[in-house]
Amino acid sequence: MTLRASVFALLVLLAGSARGAEPLLLVGTNSPADAAAINAAVAASPEGVEIVFRGTFLLNQTIRLRGNRSYRGESRTGTVLKQADGANLPALLASSVWLDNTAWCDVPTAVRHLTLDGNRKSNPTSQTVGLMLRAWLSVVEDLCITNCGGDGLRLTSVSANGTRLKNTQVNGSISGCQIENSGRHGVCIEDPVNSVTDWTLRDNWIASSGADGIHMDNAAGWVIERNHIYGAPHSAIYANRMCATSISDNYLEGFGETTEAGTWCGIQGTVQGDAASTIANNRIFGFGGEKQEQSQYRYLALSVNYGTGLVVVTGNAIRGAGTTRSVGLHYTAGAPRRLNIVSTGNAVENVHTPAFTGEGVTVSAGQ
Repeated sequence: MTLRASVFALLVLLAGSARGAEPLLLVGTNSPADAAAINAAVAASPEGVEIVFRGTFLLNQTIRLRGNRSYRGESRTGTVLKQADGANLPALLASSVWLDNTAWCDVPTAVRHLTLDGNRKSNPTSQTVGLMLRAWLSVVEDLCITNCGGDGLRLTSVSANGTRLKNTQVNGSISGCQIENSGRHGVCIEDPVNSVTDWTLRDNWIASSGADGIHMDNAAGWVIERNHIYGAPHSAIYANRMCATSISDNYLEGFGETTEAGTWCGIQGTVQGDAASTIANNRIFGFGGEKQEQSQYRYLALSVNYGTGLVVVTGNAIRGAGTTRSVGLHYTAGAPRRLNIVSTGNAVENVHTPAFTGEGVTVSAGQ
C-alpha cells in the first residue's frame, strides 16, 4: 500500500505487510518538516524493517535511531541528510538510548549508503557529531560524513547526560566510510567504562580532522586495518588500552599537521598487561613535513598502562621528513611496568632517531 504523510511534508511509501517485512521508503523535501517526519516514521515502524531514504533531507532535529532496524540511503549522492542553518544539533543521527540516557546499549542497528552533512559553516559554534552510535552488533558502512563540528562518527558508552553503560557494547563493524572535515576526531571511540570492545574498523578514508584521525579510549579486541588517514593535526591513530588489538595495513600520510606545539604520533598505543597485540604492515609517513619547530614527532609509539605488555611490531614502513625532531619507533614502560616488543622487518628511514627504548622495555626478534 501507499501512505502519503502530507502532515509532515514528506512522502512515505510503506510496501508489504503491516508486520514491517518490506522496506519503508522516506522521500526528502529539503525543508524544515523533514526531521519531524523521519522521527515520526521511525517511531511508528516495526522491528526488523529496513528504512530507506531517498533525496535530500534538512535536519532541525536529531534523528532518533531505534534498534533492530536498518537505515539505508540509495547512494552517497542520492541520499543526503544535512543539518539546517543554526540548528546546533548534538548529533545528526543518534541511537535513541543515547538521547534517552539509559544505562543499557541498544540492540543491533545498521546504517548504510548515505551522506551526513554537518553544515559547519552555518553552525559555527556547534559540536555536532555526524553519527552517534550506542548499540552492539551493529554495522556502519559506505557513509560520507562531512563538515561536522564535533566528531564525524562517535561510538560511545556514555549517554547525552553522561550516563554510563552497565552492559557491553561489542561485536560491530565500521567500514568503507569517507569522513572529512570533522571539528574534532574523524572516528572517536568514547569508552570510560570498558564496554566498547571487539569491533572492526576497516577500509575507511579519514581526512582533515580537527584533532586525531582515529581516537580510541578503548582499543581492546579491536581490528583496525586498511584505513587511509591524512591531514591529522594531532595523531593519526590513538589507541588506548590495547589488549588483543590488531592495527595493520593502514596508510598514514602524515600527522602533527598543526601550528600547535605538542608530541604527535602516527600510531600511539597504550598497552594493557594482558593479552598480546599486533602492529603490522602499516605505512607511516611524514608528508606533513614536521613543520612545528617546538613539536616532537613519533611515528610509532607504545607505552604500558600496567603489568607487562606484549606487542608484536613487524613489517611497518616508516619514512620521516628529515628533521631533528623525529623518532621512528618509540617504546617506554617505566618501573614497575614492563613492555616486551617482538620486532622484525620494520623499515625506518629519514628520521633523527630510528628507535628509542626506555627503561623496562625489552626488544627481541622472537622465535
